[in-house]
Amino acid sequence: MSKTHKVFSALILLALLIMTATPAYAFDGRSGDKVVIQAGDVVNDDLYIGANEFVLNGSVNGDVVAVGQMITINGTINGNLMAAGQTVVINGTVTGASRIAGSVLFIGEKANIGKDVVGAGYSLESRKGSAIGRDVVFAGGQILLAGNVMRNVQAATGGLEVAGNVGGNVKADVSDNQGRSGPPPSAFMGQSTVPVPSVNHGLTIDPSAKISGNLEYTQTKDLTFPAGVISGKISRIAPSPKSVQVTSETPAQKVLNWSLNLLRSLVTLILIGLLLLWLFPILIKKPMEKLETKLWPSLGWGVIAFAAFFFSILLILFVMILGGIVFGALTLGSLSGTIVWLGILALFALTVGFVLVTSFIAKVIFGTALGKWILTKFKSPLAEHRFWPMLIGVVVTVIVVALLSFPLIPGILGGLLNFAIVLFGLGAVWLWGREAMARKPLAS
Repeated sequence: MSKTHKVFSALILLALLIMTATPAYAFDGRSGDKVVIQAGDVVNDDLYIGANEFVLNGSVNGDVVAVGQMITINGTINGNLMAAGQTVVINGTVTGASRIAGSVLFIGEKANIGKDVVGAGYSLESRKGSAIGRDVVFAGGQILLAGNVMRNVQAATGGLEVAGNVGGNVKADVSDNQGRSGPPPSAFMGQSTVPVPSVNHGLTIDPSAKISGNLEYTQTKDLTFPAGVISGKISRIAPSPKSVQVTSETPAQKVLNWSLNLLRSLVTLILIGLLLLWLFPILIKKPMEKLETKLWPSLGWGVIAFAAFFFSILLILFVMILGGIVFGALTLGSLSGTIVWLGILALFALTVGFVLVTSFIAKVIFGTALGKWILTKFKSPLAEHRFWPMLIGVVVTVIVVALLSFPLIPGILGGLLNFAIVLFGLGAVWLWGREAMARKPLAS
């Protein structure tokens, strides 16, 4: 397995760890150098932790999101665990899924995880006696599975050793180098309170293991495994070549792809335009009126709105970081967590809104204004129709942009025209929105 593939897989899992942490409207947030939930203590809410060391000896009736250097779960989580730290240890019970990332990931012999384990890091070990109720997905340096996995195992790693029972299939994308050469990477790692096992490169299956499903592994040559350990089919997948020959498209293929993109853009914009004019006609008509009466100011305000979006992103990130630091220092963990989640929601809403406007709505607004202008020039009564100006204008706009982007004609005129259209439409939306939010003076 290539290093790039490993790193990419690990980044995907880390992104999943962050994205799947669902914000709650009410939660318990705690921070500090060391946070301990004592045995017998019960937290009846989702728990968010930011600490150098976190130890859970009690119970949490909800999800746990923890970030720190050392995270230890000895108690019970009646929900999901999402943890990132140098060392993550699970010795207790997690009824939901565990999404963990860190240098050393450890699942003790008494651990019981009800659903999936998704991990990314240097080392993941599950001790004999541990139980994982569903799948194991891991990307990183090495993994040792000595406990029970009820369903499937999928690993992208330098070394995988299966010494326990797997109830489903095993898919292993592992290093092509077998055995151990030189000192283990753990010799160069930082100190950890949990010992790191020594796992050979490649794929190793212990004679005491049991795989009830199929085994699929990536290697350049066939491997031998203990007899009777694997119940299903064994298949080897050849590694992908390091360099892929990229074949250039023929002129005919370029024209075909251009035609398909033209048709796709046309159908998408028309459908969105019809939907907006049917359900929310004000979102098209009011900005279109601004574009008709203030054409060049719309372009200028479009540039300002485009820059304002990126400035707003930076401002929200700054407020999130500053608020988290300030309220964390004041030990107001709940306020710190609230600010972070509100910031995430604001970033999401702002980004989605900006993408929708610049990708679709701005072009529909420009097309509608253009269609009305064309029909007015021809003195057609359809100029005041609800749908025809949009249909005609969008068709003309998309075709003109596409013709300037024809693959056999060099240049960037199509991209520049498309960007200008977006700025015109965005500026019209900005002008209309500013006017709509302005307070009108009260009548005397």
